[in-house]
Amino acid sequence: MKTRPAGIGNVNADWMGLLPSKLSAMPLKHLAVPGSHDSFTYWVDVQAPVGPDQKVYVKYLATMFSVLAKKVMVKWSMTQNLTFMEQLDAGIRYFDLRVSSKPGEPGNEIYFIHGLFGHKVRDGLLEINSFLSRHKKEVVFLDFNHYYAMEAEHHVYLLGMLQEVFGSKLCNNCAVESITLDYLWEKKYQVIVFYHHPSGQGNPVMWPGNKIPAPWANTTEPNKLIQFLETTLKERAKQGSFHVSQAILTPRVNTVAKGLVWGLRNYLVERNLPTIMSWVAAQRPGVDGVNIITSDFVELTDFANIVIKLNNLLLSDQDRKAR
Repeated sequence: MKTRPAGIGNVNADWMGLLPSKLSAMPLKHLAVPGSHDSFTYWVDVQAPVGPDQKVYVKYLATMFSVLAKKVMVKWSMTQNLTFMEQLDAGIRYFDLRVSSKPGEPGNEIYFIHGLFGHKVRDGLLEINSFLSRHKKEVVFLDFNHYYAMEAEHHVYLLGMLQEVFGSKLCNNCAVESITLDYLWEKKYQVIVFYHHPSGQGNPVMWPGNKIPAPWANTTEPNKLIQFLETTLKERAKQGSFHVSQAILTPRVNTVAKGLVWGLRNYLVERNLPTIMSWVAAQRPGVDGVNIITSDFVELTDFANIVIKLNNLLLSDQDRKAR
């Protein structure tokens, strides 16, 4: 049994349900919501082949230097330490999900993937559903944005699985502006699924990917990241979509080479977190502000709490308008 990291409890397990009525009546696109990047990478399977999301040269190295290469890959593939349940308890409500079949494996089973294969998708969805069944006013965004080695039958299987696991908790695709927590609570909806693939078109409970843009800075430099986040916030669409600010740094090949034995967390994330979190703490939600903010290793700082507390600024805004 995995022990819960120090400082992580369930203090934010019901944060949405505890929001003041002024906030639960606002469109969800105007609230600040904490999310995790590559949400499922807290466990990867070093026994399985390298995933089909990897470049040819990575697959070659993993074949030639199997054990060593995979040990390095684990350090650079894992972007989270907390399980889904631990993330949910900590207040994370947006999940960035990448999925794949296992080429050569019989059947249509789907797995989470980020360089290496993770858990079965079904197991992760059941864990999330278990939490939601106990916390009736909490709502999650499930963003299925990358698919690998998946044919039509795999998509049929995954779409069926989502409906089977969540059932009536799935929110129908509708106008983003109409989605408030009050509306979701009234309808007993708790899950908004974004399905970035044509297979989801025409399915009333699958939201298209263009309703949740998540611009990616693709940089190792925190100052460039912050400049990018500021620019993309200014360009955020006024109507028709949520918005994800990816407060993450992305390693390049030479980054991995320089920090080979250290890994993503020790070499890139920890040293730059203060700069990134200072930006997060200075944000405002609302019409022209942040909406969903994602981070790597969400337990390393008080990330979820900092993002959730940004919503208090909306209350002070309303108080000023009332005077």
